[in-house]
Amino acid sequence: MSALAPLLAQWPAPAGIHALQTTRAGGVSPAPYDTLNLGGNTGDEPAHVAENRRRLREQLGLPSEPLWLRQVHGVTVQEAVNIAAEPPCADAACTTQAGVVCAVLTADCLPVLFCSDDGQWLAAAHAGWRGLAAGVLEATLARASRPPARLLAWLGAAIGPAHFEVGPEVRAAFVQAHEEDAMAFAPGHDGRWQADLYQLARLRLARAGVSRVYGGGLCTYADAQRFYSFRRACHRQAPETGRMATLIWRALPG
Repeated sequence: MSALAPLLAQWPAPAGIHALQTTRAGGVSPAPYDTLNLGGNTGDEPAHVAENRRRLREQLGLPSEPLWLRQVHGVTVQEAVNIAAEPPCADAACTTQAGVVCAVLTADCLPVLFCSDDGQWLAAAHAGWRGLAAGVLEATLARASRPPARLLAWLGAAIGPAHFEVGPEVRAAFVQAHEEDAMAFAPGHDGRWQADLYQLARLRLARAGVSRVYGGGLCTYADAQRFYSFRRACHRQAPETGRMATLIWRALPG
């Protein structure tokens, strides 16, 4: 069995907090999902996804099945307890319970993990440009059991600004609400713009009072060996691709 090669969060989280993002390595899915596709609605065979998720649980020693969400680029935040059989429709999850695994799936969008400085509140958010503009990070922070000054955030791998060209309507969605967001956009071709999801997230987190922000800078589009990228797949006229998972949990006592 090939081993997973997750990207571990580098941040000063308290003891017992586990935070990471999976890469493409360690699964059973064939091309174009090769190999550790964890997304259930990608066109991959359900049996492959189920085996990949089993390997995830086994090799990482997860204390429970992650809370898989049905993500829709919205701002709904799911409390990660008493979950129904079907994945809830939400783009973020939070918990105060040990042994509960919050998770989001991405393939260019920005995954953001949160924890309080005492490790008693955790969250994971799925933040593409639509979610960022709509306020998914702010909605997640509104569910925190600690004030923003006591929270840490970690930004996982997402599409970088060199490869994330957007239309003027995307820039307008941010700049009309906050003029300073203009610094996260550089002129592109034919009136389009290169958008920096990392900077947009940092700006929004700063306005919300979260100053301890870590991670960022990796590009899913540029690093085809490690990461899935929906936009890269589309540019190759093969829009089928897998999804990485970004996970956070607090270890059970003992």
